[in-house]
Amino acid sequence: MARVVLLTGGNLGDVPSNMALVLSLISSGIGSIEVVSKISESESWGFESNDIFQNQVLVIDTDLNPYEVLAVTQNIEREFGKIVGELEFNGVGERVYHSREMDIDILFYDDIILDSETLTIPHPRLHLREFVLNPLSEVIGGYIHPKLDMSINDIKDQYERHNL
Repeated sequence: MARVVLLTGGNLGDVPSNMALVLSLISSGIGSIEVVSKISESESWGFESNDIFQNQVLVIDTDLNPYEVLAVTQNIEREFGKIVGELEFNGVGERVYHSREMDIDILFYDDIILDSETLTIPHPRLHLREFVLNPLSEVIGGYIHPKLDMSINDIKDQYERHNL
């Protein structure tokens, strides 16, 4: 049994209903949800939007391997209309982000470090995003990031000190 930590979120449609449905889909498709953070609200990250994002961190016990977890999360995202696997970049090579009904990111899978063409674990930008760090700190604040060798709470504190 492995522990996988996911971030779910969206800013379009009936987000609270979507989040509830996603909890059910994740539970049936990935495994037992052990811990759920409060839903946190944040501005868009990396683009402008009038719609507020709602995000939530889930800690799940699973028998699936990381690639199987990815396949399930991508199938759930497709159910909410996301085009999965196609990244968009602007003229200077920066990734373009959009509003969405549902997005699911794999933040951690046990303590593994994985960097493949299709999957990077831990999530490579989680330490740069307050909307990830706040709910993550709520549910696993003492967890040591396997690549940064710092607790989530320490990463969050460092983020807050450098982004005031």
